[in-house]
Amino acid sequence: MIDLDAEALCEALIAQMRPQVSPETALVGIHTGGVWLARRLHQALKLTTPLGAIDVSFYRDDFQSKGLHPRPQRTQIPFAMEGAEVIIVDDVLYTGRTTRAALNELFDYGRPARVELAVLIDRGGRELPICARYCAHTLPAPLPASQRLELTCDEADKLSLRLLDA
Repeated sequence: MIDLDAEALCEALIAQMRPQVSPETALVGIHTGGVWLARRLHQALKLTTPLGAIDVSFYRDDFQSKGLHPRPQRTQIPFAMEGAEVIIVDDVLYTGRTTRAALNELFDYGRPARVELAVLIDRGGRELPICARYCAHTLPAPLPASQRLELTCDEADKLSLRLLDA
């Protein structure tokens, strides 16, 4: 059984990032869990660049086989991407394919100076050479493909993690 406190992990991620970011750092959360997490980080780190949100549905390399997410969200990049210091925020890092899709979409908006990745959990199982610069927790062994970690956010903005069978 995996028992992970999402609120404590969020605080650990904030502590990791605080000495490394400036108020002008841009955060872009990946829908949906990454947006919830990015909102928290943006506020706690007192960033001045508006928060971005990205839906990578149309940029995924498995779009043809899996089809469109049932409720695609709108991508919003409310800052100039050209020359920006950007941190992509996601809840769970798994194969790396979502991050690759996010990178492809970001570059459609311009050429940032640097792009880094922040995640709450690294569950292992990478298929692409992608790693997070900021990671609150790495599981000691990769989860089997039959399981997934899901971040939820309740009405009071409380984050929770749960392990589900796929």
